[in-house]
Amino acid sequence: WGTLRGKVVYLNVYLSFRIREEGKDSIPEHPYVYEADVEISLVGGSCKSPVEKFWTGSSAMYILQKATHTEESDSMEESRTDDAVYASEVLPKESPGALALSVARAKQLISLYTMVQNPNVTQLGVSDQAVLPPLWARCDGSDPQHTCWMGAEPLKAGNKITGLNIYTVSCDGPTADKTRFANLEELKMEHKIRHHSSVVTTKGFAQYELIAAAAMEDTIAESGSNICVDITWNGVEKILETPPLISAATLNIALESGDPRSPVFHLYRELQFLLALAEGLKTTVTEWPEPSESESALKLVQEFLTDLKKKLDGDYMIENKNETEKIKCDTAAVDSCIKSIFGERGDLDFTEQLWCKMKSKYVRSYQELKDCFTLVIKSLQCGEIQPWIHQGSSSFLSQLIQQSYHGKMEDVSLSGIAPIQMLLEIGLEKIKKDYVSFFIGEPDTCSLLFQDYFISTSVDLQEQVHRVQKLHHMLEIMVSCTGLLQFRHENLFPLTQICMKYYKENPLDEKHVFQLPIRPALVKKFYQNDNPEVWKVEISSGHGQKEVKTTWQVSTNAPVELATSDNSGFLSDSTVNGSSEGRLYFITMTQCSQVQFT
Repeated sequence: WGTLRGKVVYLNVYLSFRIREEGKDSIPEHPYVYEADVEISLVGGSCKSPVEKFWTGSSAMYILQKATHTEESDSMEESRTDDAVYASEVLPKESPGALALSVARAKQLISLYTMVQNPNVTQLGVSDQAVLPPLWARCDGSDPQHTCWMGAEPLKAGNKITGLNIYTVSCDGPTADKTRFANLEELKMEHKIRHHSSVVTTKGFAQYELIAAAAMEDTIAESGSNICVDITWNGVEKILETPPLISAATLNIALESGDPRSPVFHLYRELQFLLALAEGLKTTVTEWPEPSESESALKLVQEFLTDLKKKLDGDYMIENKNETEKIKCDTAAVDSCIKSIFGERGDLDFTEQLWCKMKSKYVRSYQELKDCFTLVIKSLQCGEIQPWIHQGSSSFLSQLIQQSYHGKMEDVSLSGIAPIQMLLEIGLEKIKKDYVSFFIGEPDTCSLLFQDYFISTSVDLQEQVHRVQKLHHMLEIMVSCTGLLQFRHENLFPLTQICMKYYKENPLDEKHVFQLPIRPALVKKFYQNDNPEVWKVEISSGHGQKEVKTTWQVSTNAPVELATSDNSGFLSDSTVNGSSEGRLYFITMTQCSQVQFT
C-alpha cells in the first residue's frame, strides 16, 4: 500500500501543480515529465484538442503520452531530491513528438487518476481535494482491440465529484471490406449487456463533401477550400444508411479566394493590385505586377482622353456604354447562373473607367502611372474634358474633377507616393461599387451594415482595403454556393447575414468555417449517390449523469493521430479482403463505462 499510495500522491501533486502553477489561470506552455516515462500536458483554450473527433467535453484536459528522453531530463532525474521540486523544474524546451504509451501503462495511469479523484480514498491524506480536468492517455494500439486512447472524465454534482466516465477508443483500418463493419443490432445488444439497459436510443451523423460531389477538380481541395454538409438524425436503422430528409443539416463552408476558375477571378486580380498599392503606401516600395496585355496604360489613357474631348457635345454616356460592353466581353466566361445575380455594372464613371485603363493588366511602372495622371490633370486644367463622376465620390481625383467644373483647380504635386495613393483611391471606390452591386442589389440585404462598416470612408485607406478583402471573401462564398449548389436568394440571404456579422467582429480569415443550417433536400442530389466522409451511430442509455454512450464510426481520414511506439500494433491490419474497389475507411469505436463514488 505504501508504494501505491506514493504513486497516487505523486500523480496528484503533478496534476494539481499543472493547474495551480504559481496561482496562474493560464495553461502552462510546456509539458511535464512524470516518473521519467510519461509526459503530461494540460491542453485547452485555443489549443487544438487531439481527441476532438471522438469526444466533445471539457475545454481543458490532461494529455498523457510517452516521454522522450534528453540529457537534460536524465540529469534532472538523477539529481532530484523530492517529487515537488522535480515537478516544478522539469520543463522541456520543446514538446516531443506524439509517442504512445502501452495499453497496460495507460490503464495504470487511469487507475491512479481514479484514486486521486475518489473522495472515499481518505488514506491519501489530501486535504484540499480539487476536481481535476479530464485525463486522456494516448495508446499504442498493441492490444487486440487496437486501443488508441483511454480517457477519464469526472462526474460532478455542484463542486462535489460523484464518479468518473471511463472511455476506451479503438481504431482499425483503413479498409474497404464492409464485412468488417459492425452490425447495428449487435452493437445495441452489446451496449445493453454492458450497461444493464433494457432501452437504448440511436442517433446518426453523416458528413458529405459537396465540392467533390459537384464535380470540382482536385485543385480546389488542395487550396484548402471545402464545402461539406453535416447531417444528424434520430432512429438509425442500419449501418451506413442515407440520412432521411427529416434530418437536421448544417452546411460548412471554408473557402479560399483566388481560384482562376472562379467567375469573380477578375475582381480577385483587381483586389490583389489594390493590396500591392496599399503595401506600397506603407513601405514606399511597390511591386508592379507583370502586365497581361500588350497595350500600355499610357496609350489607353491617351486614347480615352482623346475620345472624351470629342464627346463634349453630351454623348459621353454612349462611350460609357461601349466601355461596359467591352468589360462584359472580357468576362464572357461568367456562368449564366452567376450573371443573373452578378450582372456587370452599366454605370462606370470617369474615375472607374480610368482605373480599368490603368490597373495591373496594363500599368508597367511608377513612371508610367505618373505620366497617366499628368495627362489627366492637364486635360482637366485646360478644360479639354468635363467628365462625369458618381455623386458622393470622395477620392482626390474626384475632388479635382469637381473643382474643374468651376474652372479652378488646386495645384497638384505628383511626386513621391501621391500617384500611388490616387490610383488606390479610385480603385477602392470602383471595386466597392462592384461588390455593392451584388450585395445591396439583392433585396433585403443589410445595406445599413454595408454603409456603416464595409464601405465606410471614415477609416484610413489601409483599413478600407482590409474591409474590401472581407467583402471579396464573402462574394466568393456566395458565388460558389450559387454556382455549385444552385442556391437561391432565400438561402443566400441568411448566409450573407452570417458572413457579415462574423466579419464585422473579426479580422479576415479564409480558413474560418461558416455554418448555415439548411434542409437536407436542398443538397440531397449532391450526396444521395455518394459515400460519406464520416458516418457515425451513437447508442445511448440512461439520463443525466448516468447516461452512457457507445459510438461506432467510419471515416475516410484517421480520427486519431498515428501514434508511434517500439511495439505498436495500431492500424497494422489494413489488408482489404476481396475486392479492392470501394472507399477506404477507418473504423473507430468509443465505449464508455462508469465508476460511481457515491
